Amino acid sequence: MYLSSSQAGTLTLLSVERGQAVAAGTPVFALEAVSETAALQQAQHQLAAARAQLADLQTGKRPPEVAVTRAQLAQATAQAARAAAQLARDERQYAAGGLSKQQLDDTRTSAQTTAAQMRELQNQVDVARLPGRAQQVAAQAAQVDAAQAAVAEAQWKLDQKRIAAPADGRVYDTLYRVGEWVQAGNPVVQMLPPQNLKVRFFVPEAAIASLAPGHTIAIHCDGCAADVSARITYVSRAAEYTPPVIYSNESRSKLVFMVEARPAPADAPKLHPGQPVAVRVR
Repeated sequence: MYLSSSQAGTLTLLSVERGQAVAAGTPVFALEAVSETAALQQAQHQLAAARAQLADLQTGKRPPEVAVTRAQLAQATAQAARAAAQLARDERQYAAGGLSKQQLDDTRTSAQTTAAQMRELQNQVDVARLPGRAQQVAAQAAQVDAAQAAVAEAQWKLDQKRIAAPADGRVYDTLYRVGEWVQAGNPVVQMLPPQNLKVRFFVPEAAIASLAPGHTIAIHCDGCAADVSARITYVSRAAEYTPPVIYSNESRSKLVFMVEARPAPADAPKLHPGQPVAVRVR
Protein backbone atom coordinates (compact mmCIF):
# COMPACT_ATOMS: atom_id res chain seq x y z
CA MET A 1 0.00 0.00 0.00
CA TYR A 2 1.51 3.31 -1.14
CA LEU A 3 0.53 6.37 0.92
CA SER A 4 0.59 9.63 -1.03
CA SER A 5 -1.10 13.03 -1.20
CA SER A 6 -3.04 14.42 -4.13
CA GLN A 7 -1.36 17.78 -3.43
CA ALA A 8 2.29 18.76 -3.84
CA GLY A 9 4.37 20.36 -1.10
CA THR A 10 7.39 20.24 1.16
CA LEU A 11 7.46 17.33 3.60
CA THR A 12 7.27 18.93 7.06
CA LEU A 13 6.52 15.88 9.21
CA LEU A 14 7.31 12.17 8.96
CA SER A 15 5.85 10.42 11.99
CA VAL A 16 6.83 6.81 11.20
CA GLU A 17 9.94 4.82 10.36
CA ARG A 18 10.67 1.57 8.57
CA GLY A 19 9.48 -1.53 10.40
CA GLN A 20 7.15 0.38 12.72
CA ALA A 21 3.71 -1.07 13.42
CA VAL A 22 0.96 1.55 13.12
CA ALA A 23 -2.75 1.51 13.88
CA ALA A 24 -5.46 2.82 11.58
CA GLY A 25 -5.81 6.58 11.92
CA THR A 26 -2.24 7.15 13.10
CA PRO A 27 -0.72 10.30 11.51
CA VAL A 28 1.93 9.22 9.00
CA PHE A 29 3.19 12.38 7.31
CA ALA A 30 2.28 16.00 6.61
CA LEU A 31 3.11 18.50 3.88
CA GLU A 32 3.45 22.28 4.14
CA ALA A 33 -0.09 23.73 4.08
CA VAL A 34 0.18 27.53 4.43
CA SER A 35 -1.59 28.21 1.13
CA GLU A 36 -4.34 25.64 1.78
CA THR A 37 -4.98 27.03 5.28
CA ALA A 38 -5.33 30.57 3.92
CA ALA A 39 -7.62 29.36 1.12
CA LEU A 40 -9.86 27.62 3.66
CA GLN A 41 -10.10 30.74 5.82
CA GLN A 42 -10.97 32.85 2.78
CA ALA A 43 -13.67 30.40 1.70
CA GLN A 44 -15.13 30.36 5.23
CA HIS A 45 -15.29 34.18 5.32
CA GLN A 46 -16.98 34.26 1.92
CA LEU A 47 -19.53 31.71 3.13
CA ALA A 48 -20.26 33.80 6.23
CA ALA A 49 -20.76 36.90 4.06
CA ALA A 50 -23.08 35.02 1.68
CA ARG A 51 -25.15 33.69 4.58
CA ALA A 52 -25.44 37.17 6.13
CA GLN A 53 -26.58 38.62 2.81
CA LEU A 54 -29.18 35.88 2.44
CA ALA A 55 -30.49 36.52 5.97
CA ASP A 56 -30.72 40.24 5.17
CA LEU A 57 -32.80 39.53 2.06
CA GLN A 58 -35.08 37.16 3.97
CA THR A 59 -35.82 39.53 6.87
CA GLY A 60 -36.24 42.88 5.09
CA LYS A 61 -34.94 46.17 6.49
CA ARG A 62 -33.64 46.53 10.02
CA PRO A 63 -36.05 47.78 12.74
CA PRO A 64 -34.30 51.21 13.07
CA GLU A 65 -34.74 51.82 9.33
CA VAL A 66 -38.42 50.88 9.55
CA ALA A 67 -38.84 53.17 12.57
CA VAL A 68 -37.49 56.17 10.61
CA THR A 69 -39.94 55.53 7.78
CA ARG A 70 -42.79 55.15 10.28
CA ALA A 71 -41.95 58.53 11.82
CA GLN A 72 -41.98 60.13 8.38
CA LEU A 73 -45.34 58.47 7.71
CA ALA A 74 -46.80 59.85 10.93
CA GLN A 75 -45.68 63.35 9.99
CA ALA A 76 -47.10 63.01 6.48
CA THR A 77 -50.41 61.69 7.87
CA ALA A 78 -50.76 64.75 10.13
CA GLN A 79 -49.99 67.08 7.23
CA ALA A 80 -52.52 65.29 5.01
CA ALA A 81 -55.18 65.60 7.73
CA ARG A 82 -54.54 69.34 8.10
CA ALA A 83 -54.64 69.81 4.32
CA ALA A 84 -57.92 67.88 4.06
CA ALA A 85 -59.48 69.98 6.85
CA GLN A 86 -58.30 73.18 5.18
CA LEU A 87 -59.79 72.04 1.88
CA ALA A 88 -63.15 71.40 3.54
CA ARG A 89 -63.15 74.93 5.04
CA ASP A 90 -62.16 76.55 1.75
CA GLU A 91 -64.86 74.68 -0.13
CA ARG A 92 -67.47 76.09 2.27
CA GLN A 93 -66.06 79.60 1.92
CA TYR A 94 -65.98 79.28 -1.86
CA ALA A 95 -69.63 78.18 -1.86
CA ALA A 96 -70.48 81.23 0.24
CA GLY A 97 -68.58 83.48 -2.18
CA GLY A 98 -65.82 84.36 0.27
CA LEU A 99 -62.98 82.63 -1.61
CA SER A 100 -61.71 82.81 -5.17
CA LYS A 101 -61.53 79.82 -7.51
CA GLN A 102 -57.71 80.11 -7.66
CA GLN A 103 -57.37 79.90 -3.88
CA LEU A 104 -59.62 76.84 -3.78
CA ASP A 105 -57.57 75.13 -6.51
CA ASP A 106 -54.35 75.82 -4.59
CA THR A 107 -55.81 74.31 -1.43
CA ARG A 108 -57.06 71.25 -3.33
CA THR A 109 -53.64 70.72 -4.96
CA SER A 110 -51.92 70.95 -1.57
CA ALA A 111 -54.33 68.39 -0.09
CA GLN A 112 -53.77 65.99 -2.98
CA THR A 113 -49.98 66.36 -2.70
CA THR A 114 -49.86 65.65 1.02
CA ALA A 115 -52.21 62.67 0.59
CA ALA A 116 -49.93 61.26 -2.13
CA GLN A 117 -46.88 61.67 0.11
CA MET A 118 -48.68 59.84 2.91
CA ARG A 119 -49.56 56.93 0.59
CA GLU A 120 -45.98 56.75 -0.67
CA LEU A 121 -44.57 56.52 2.85
CA GLN A 122 -47.19 53.92 3.80
CA ASN A 123 -46.06 51.82 0.84
CA GLN A 124 -42.42 52.23 1.95
CA VAL A 125 -43.30 50.93 5.42
CA ASP A 126 -45.11 47.94 3.92
CA VAL A 127 -42.21 47.16 1.57
CA ALA A 128 -39.61 47.55 4.34
CA ARG A 129 -41.25 44.74 6.28
CA LEU A 130 -41.15 42.39 3.30
CA PRO A 131 -38.22 40.08 2.50
CA GLY A 132 -36.38 40.40 -0.81
CA ARG A 133 -37.98 39.24 -4.02
CA ALA A 134 -38.16 35.51 -4.53
CA GLN A 135 -35.68 35.68 -7.41
CA GLN A 136 -33.19 37.65 -5.31
CA VAL A 137 -33.50 35.21 -2.41
CA ALA A 138 -33.07 32.22 -4.73
CA ALA A 139 -30.00 33.77 -6.35
CA GLN A 140 -28.42 34.49 -2.98
CA ALA A 141 -29.25 30.99 -1.74
CA ALA A 142 -27.36 29.66 -4.76
CA GLN A 143 -24.42 31.86 -3.77
CA VAL A 144 -24.51 30.29 -0.30
CA ASP A 145 -24.48 26.80 -1.83
CA ALA A 146 -21.52 27.74 -4.02
CA ALA A 147 -19.67 29.16 -1.01
CA GLN A 148 -20.33 25.95 0.95
CA ALA A 149 -18.92 23.90 -1.93
CA ALA A 150 -15.83 26.14 -1.98
CA VAL A 151 -15.34 25.57 1.76
CA ALA A 152 -15.67 21.80 1.30
CA GLU A 153 -13.11 21.85 -1.53
CA ALA A 154 -10.67 23.97 0.48
CA GLN A 155 -11.10 21.69 3.51
CA TRP A 156 -10.46 18.61 1.35
CA LYS A 157 -7.27 20.10 -0.08
CA LEU A 158 -6.07 20.95 3.43
CA ASP A 159 -6.89 17.44 4.67
CA GLN A 160 -4.84 16.03 1.78
CA LYS A 161 -1.76 17.65 3.34
CA ARG A 162 -2.13 15.44 6.45
CA ILE A 163 -2.10 11.72 5.71
CA ALA A 164 -3.02 9.05 8.26
CA ALA A 165 -2.77 5.27 8.09
CA PRO A 166 -5.93 3.91 6.42
CA ALA A 167 -5.59 0.55 8.20
CA ASP A 168 -3.51 -1.32 10.75
CA GLY A 169 -0.19 -2.45 9.35
CA ARG A 170 3.57 -2.18 9.32
CA VAL A 171 5.66 0.48 7.59
CA TYR A 172 7.63 -1.24 4.85
CA ASP A 173 9.66 1.78 3.71
CA THR A 174 9.82 5.59 3.75
CA LEU A 175 10.71 7.26 0.44
CA TYR A 176 11.27 10.92 1.43
CA ARG A 177 12.97 12.88 4.19
CA VAL A 178 11.66 15.97 5.98
CA GLY A 179 12.39 19.10 3.96
CA GLU A 180 12.20 17.42 0.56
CA TRP A 181 9.68 18.47 -2.08
CA VAL A 182 7.02 15.87 -2.82
CA GLN A 183 5.19 15.92 -6.13
CA ALA A 184 1.44 15.33 -6.12
CA GLY A 185 0.66 11.62 -6.19
CA ASN A 186 4.19 10.48 -5.33
CA PRO A 187 4.19 7.86 -2.54
CA VAL A 188 5.91 8.94 0.66
CA VAL A 189 5.42 5.78 2.73
CA GLN A 190 5.05 2.12 1.78
CA MET A 191 2.83 0.25 4.20
CA LEU A 192 1.80 -3.39 4.40
CA PRO A 193 -1.52 -4.13 6.15
CA PRO A 194 -1.73 -7.74 7.35
CA GLN A 195 -4.76 -8.44 5.17
CA ASN A 196 -2.71 -7.54 2.07
CA LEU A 197 -0.01 -10.15 2.73
CA LYS A 198 -0.25 -13.14 0.42
CA VAL A 199 1.78 -16.27 -0.21
CA ARG A 200 2.51 -17.15 -3.83
CA PHE A 201 3.58 -20.68 -4.77
CA PHE A 202 3.58 -22.95 -7.80
CA VAL A 203 2.17 -26.45 -8.16
CA PRO A 204 2.64 -29.04 -10.91
CA GLU A 205 -0.05 -29.79 -13.45
CA ALA A 206 -0.94 -33.05 -11.75
CA ALA A 207 -1.86 -31.29 -8.48
CA ILE A 208 -3.77 -28.30 -9.82
CA ALA A 209 -7.07 -30.17 -10.11
CA SER A 210 -7.23 -30.66 -6.33
CA LEU A 211 -6.85 -26.94 -5.54
CA ALA A 212 -9.54 -24.28 -5.63
CA PRO A 213 -10.21 -20.92 -3.95
CA GLY A 214 -11.32 -21.49 -0.37
CA HIS A 215 -9.12 -24.53 0.27
CA THR A 216 -6.85 -24.37 3.31
CA ILE A 217 -3.09 -24.89 3.17
CA ALA A 218 -0.34 -25.00 5.80
CA ILE A 219 2.68 -22.72 5.41
CA HIS A 220 6.00 -23.63 7.00
CA CYS A 221 8.92 -21.22 7.26
CA ASP A 222 12.34 -21.41 8.89
CA GLY A 223 12.14 -20.09 12.41
CA CYS A 224 8.35 -20.38 12.63
CA ALA A 225 7.24 -22.02 15.85
CA ALA A 226 4.31 -23.64 14.08
CA ASP A 227 2.79 -23.83 10.64
CA VAL A 228 0.67 -20.89 9.53
CA SER A 229 -2.74 -21.63 8.11
CA ALA A 230 -3.81 -19.81 4.93
CA ARG A 231 -6.75 -19.91 2.56
CA ILE A 232 -6.33 -20.11 -1.21
CA THR A 233 -7.71 -17.01 -2.91
CA TYR A 234 -6.54 -17.45 -6.50
CA VAL A 235 -5.55 -20.28 -8.85
CA SER A 236 -4.08 -19.28 -12.19
CA ARG A 237 -5.72 -20.66 -15.31
CA ALA A 238 -2.59 -20.17 -17.36
CA ALA A 239 0.29 -22.62 -17.23
CA GLU A 240 3.87 -21.44 -16.80
CA TYR A 241 7.25 -22.94 -17.52
CA THR A 242 10.48 -22.38 -15.72
CA PRO A 243 12.78 -21.07 -18.48
CA PRO A 244 14.66 -22.10 -20.41
CA VAL A 245 12.09 -24.73 -21.39
CA ILE A 246 10.84 -25.54 -24.87
CA TYR A 247 7.41 -27.15 -24.84
CA SER A 248 7.44 -30.81 -25.66
CA ASN A 249 5.97 -34.00 -24.31
CA GLU A 250 9.21 -34.57 -22.41
CA SER A 251 9.09 -31.16 -20.68
CA ARG A 252 5.42 -31.35 -19.78
CA SER A 253 6.29 -32.42 -16.26
CA LYS A 254 7.81 -28.99 -15.68
CA LEU A 255 4.46 -27.29 -16.31
CA VAL A 256 3.34 -25.36 -13.20
CA PHE A 257 0.42 -23.16 -12.13
CA MET A 258 0.65 -20.15 -9.84
CA VAL A 259 -1.51 -20.19 -6.70
CA GLU A 260 -2.04 -17.40 -4.16
CA ALA A 261 -3.19 -17.80 -0.56
CA ARG A 262 -3.74 -15.36 2.28
CA PRO A 263 -3.14 -16.08 5.97
CA ALA A 264 -5.45 -14.72 8.64
CA PRO A 265 -4.58 -11.11 9.61
CA ALA A 266 -3.57 -12.33 13.07
CA ASP A 267 -1.03 -14.76 11.55
CA ALA A 268 0.29 -12.42 8.85
CA PRO A 269 2.96 -10.79 11.09
CA LYS A 270 4.65 -14.20 11.37
CA LEU A 271 5.59 -13.99 7.68
CA HIS A 272 7.73 -11.45 5.82
CA PRO A 273 7.73 -10.28 2.19
CA GLY A 274 10.14 -12.30 0.05
CA GLN A 275 10.56 -15.02 2.67
CA PRO A 276 10.94 -18.58 1.26
CA VAL A 277 8.25 -20.94 2.55
CA ALA A 278 7.14 -24.53 2.14
CA VAL A 279 3.47 -25.23 1.42
CA ARG A 280 1.51 -28.31 2.38
CA VAL A 281 -2.01 -28.86 1.07
CA ARG A 282 -4.40 -30.09 3.73
